[in-house]
Amino acid sequence: MLASIEALLGWDERTMLPPAAAEYRAEQVAGLSGLIHERRTAPEVGHWLEQLSSGDWAEQASEDERATVRELRRQYQRQVRLPQSLVEELARTSVQGQQVWVEARRTNDFARFRPLLERTLRLKREQAEALGYEECLYDALLEDYEPGARTSQVARILGALRDELRPLVAGLAESAGRPRKEILARSFPVAAQEAFSREAAAAIGFDFQRGRLDVTAHPFCTRLGPDDCRITTRYNERAFAEAFFGTLHESGHGIYEQGLRTDQFGLPPGSAASLGVHESQSRMWENLVGRSRGFWQYFYPAAQRHFPAALSDVSLDEFVFCINGVEPSLIRIEADEATYNLHIIIRFELEQELLNDTLRVGDLPAAWNAKYEANLGIRPADDAHGVLQDIHWSAGLFGYFATYSLGNLFAAQLFEAAERDLGKLEEQFAAGRFDPLREWLTERVYRRGHCLPASQLMESVIGRPISHQQLISHLRRKLGPLYGI
Repeated sequence: MLASIEALLGWDERTMLPPAAAEYRAEQVAGLSGLIHERRTAPEVGHWLEQLSSGDWAEQASEDERATVRELRRQYQRQVRLPQSLVEELARTSVQGQQVWVEARRTNDFARFRPLLERTLRLKREQAEALGYEECLYDALLEDYEPGARTSQVARILGALRDELRPLVAGLAESAGRPRKEILARSFPVAAQEAFSREAAAAIGFDFQRGRLDVTAHPFCTRLGPDDCRITTRYNERAFAEAFFGTLHESGHGIYEQGLRTDQFGLPPGSAASLGVHESQSRMWENLVGRSRGFWQYFYPAAQRHFPAALSDVSLDEFVFCINGVEPSLIRIEADEATYNLHIIIRFELEQELLNDTLRVGDLPAAWNAKYEANLGIRPADDAHGVLQDIHWSAGLFGYFATYSLGNLFAAQLFEAAERDLGKLEEQFAAGRFDPLREWLTERVYRRGHCLPASQLMESVIGRPISHQQLISHLRRKLGPLYGI
């Protein structure tokens, strides 16, 4: 319950908090984080977990009970290594960092953000050293988001993915086919965007009786209670894709949260398996569902009703090509499906260098720009469109970015497995039937919570280890006919 109250303070901070209130909010969150840490690491809790991990009870316990003890023990053994003062300072700095980041991004002022990022990195190194690791500092932080994963393993997977993405993107760039990019930059009134986004989110399964949609600087999803899931988006009248696909993305997170068992809220069986699994849901509902032709066969008439001035002269085929157009771009959350993972790989590499102190914070903007030129062939004109675009580092979320790409790989493999069981999903989407996929995911992923490590859960559903091949195959099947290659 205390953790859910902390989450509520975080939601309010990023949606409603007056700027002048940030300093005291940092103290509120620091105090609450310290109290939660104190309770989680109490000696008697460790004693109870040790007792429950062996003996007759463990043999008679249910799967849920064994999973609860196993996972809480893993968390306890990590948390007890962290001084309460460090936990409080990390929480305090996260709130301060996010507020500084909002203003630095708005004014394109990296120098304003630099001291805060340097302080955050010092704290994250201290945290990693306290937690301990097998191979490198980054492993200690990756464990918070993808338990059991190792940096070297993730680097191999993402390296193999990059090796296939680069020639694919280059081949698309050389094709004669080009979508009409100007379509998505026409005038899409914000009120109509909000109405249409809510309509689509509800249709794919986000329950507005158990959740709500609000506006923020950087979209996110958070669960504040068993029946209280909040998603957010941001609107741009001249950028239809930003809010619509951002809302679908956060709805995917929300559908996962709403699919978890409410009677196990706060315990492992009622929690997400990992951030990679969570991102598989946001990316699946955003891309494999929301950018499919079947989805728009059903939704395009409604889109034309909501935006008659922008879409009345645009055919379904033109629109589908437009929302699936591939072109290197600067902003990660606006990136197309093919280039998105290149954005993630850049951040994954940079944050390791920052954490290892082989890259100084003052040199970060130049390093960022160089990697964008090397990987995507473009260079940001300013830091607001470069190193300042993401909120994650301001919040101390080092180790998080890799889970986006892991999520993309999981999503493609899950979608393939679902089609083996359910038949052609696009035909179902074209008829407005999204329940079969959601119910399949609920049974096989959502309601199983964190009773297994993410890699084991995914392999039990997918039937094979994680691989980049299904994602590459999906991209080629979709993009080849659009681009005529």
